[in-house]
Amino acid sequence: MAMREKVLFVIFIMGLISFCPSLMEGKMENDDFIGEVNVKQLRKMAWKYNVTSLLVFGDSSVDPGNNNLLSTTMKSNFPPYGKDFFNALPTGRFCDGRLATDFIAEALGFGETVPAFLDRTLKPIDLLHGVSFASASSGYDDLTANFSNVLSLPKQLEYLMHYKLHLSRQVGHEKAEKIIRNAIVVISMGTNDFLENYFLEPLRPKQFSLDQYQNFLVTSMYHNVQVMHRLGVRRLVVVGVPPLGCMPVVRTITNQNTTCSKPFNQAAYAFNAKMKLNLAAIKANLGMLTSFVDAYAILQAAVQNPTAYGLKETAKGCCGTGLVEYGETCKGSTTCNDPETYVFWDAVHPSQKMYKILAAQAILSVQQDILS
Repeated sequence: MAMREKVLFVIFIMGLISFCPSLMEGKMENDDFIGEVNVKQLRKMAWKYNVTSLLVFGDSSVDPGNNNLLSTTMKSNFPPYGKDFFNALPTGRFCDGRLATDFIAEALGFGETVPAFLDRTLKPIDLLHGVSFASASSGYDDLTANFSNVLSLPKQLEYLMHYKLHLSRQVGHEKAEKIIRNAIVVISMGTNDFLENYFLEPLRPKQFSLDQYQNFLVTSMYHNVQVMHRLGVRRLVVVGVPPLGCMPVVRTITNQNTTCSKPFNQAAYAFNAKMKLNLAAIKANLGMLTSFVDAYAILQAAVQNPTAYGLKETAKGCCGTGLVEYGETCKGSTTCNDPETYVFWDAVHPSQKMYKILAAQAILSVQQDILS
């Protein structure tokens, strides 16, 4: 082994040790379980299957702060966002605390959070075990991202190419390829394609029926995954669209005071069914390991039976009135006393408690479909 390769290998191993003490030493800093997930067993499985990192693409459900660096109004780097984050810091996460991907990263032993790729304080070693390229208000339809001047999915994939270059400089080309190949890649988006595009703006409804638009989104997703595959991605987790009609803001605008809006939920449910078929095609045609996280079923179960999850409030968010506020309209608002009992943090986004529930279910799906 040449001297340069030896140095790069040492840097790579030191990165593993610094980020994954639990994997190297068999110790855990946190609870043994996240929901039904045995964290110690998960980390053994991740080690067995050489899981190297967590790479994230999507919208506000998984954006840890990339939009902070963009010229867009779709931001949340101000109070009361971050109320329950470390040091009550508003990071740009549309939540009172951490996101599902943060909990997944922690469960895998990759640190307590997934950093934003555009974060200017990011150090080279921070790249070793993953980043998020996600951008709030983005979607499978590039037009959705254009409306808010945020990162489209193709742009997020362009940043994945930059990420690979950074990795190659740090650990060498061969190990950079291995990190990508053995990474778990998460895509979580689609909500904005409906709420901020098809059901709000006039262009797409003139071009497509709802069924046709869903097919358009699925095709767009497939083409972007083909790009991921060419870049070396082999393990793909797709998070389905949640029950849109149960979001407080949707219930407010549709005057559904006592129940979720059926038309919005039906649109989400039908889209998820198409996405599942799309994932099966991806697995068959590209040979990728795939997993579908049914966010619709998970959130709907919490809304219908909150006490089973230690929750109480399902119809409104914790921020402001909880009926319409999110992003800028949540800024500086008063909040509920106990977000831990709320399904939603604001009128659109789940609370940290709900994200932890989603994370546990996502991990179970990954264990079954990818780490087995």
